[in-house]
Amino acid sequence: MMQITQLDHRWEISGDVLNGTVTQILNASCALSMSNNTVIDFAKVEAIDTSTISLILEWKRRAQKENQSIKFVNLPANLTSLTQLYGVAEIIN
Repeated sequence: MMQITQLDHRWEISGDVLNGTVTQILNASCALSMSNNTVIDFAKVEAIDTSTISLILEWKRRAQKENQSIKFVNLPANLTSLTQLYGVAEIIN
């Protein structure tokens, strides 16, 4: 089961971030506030796939649209590898 929660300026994601859950996570995140120091924490994420990159890029677009900056922390090693493979590591970091 996946979950996204907000604690102050920190979004915490837990569970699986996969093709079948990304839309649910994105929709749930629309209710969360974003500020210039929002940190999105992947420490409790159990599984990812390539759709996780799409989710991150959606959050980056939202931040840009809202004139905010966000930071991603505790990215799983396999997600970091995927971002490098797809050439988006610089966009995400």
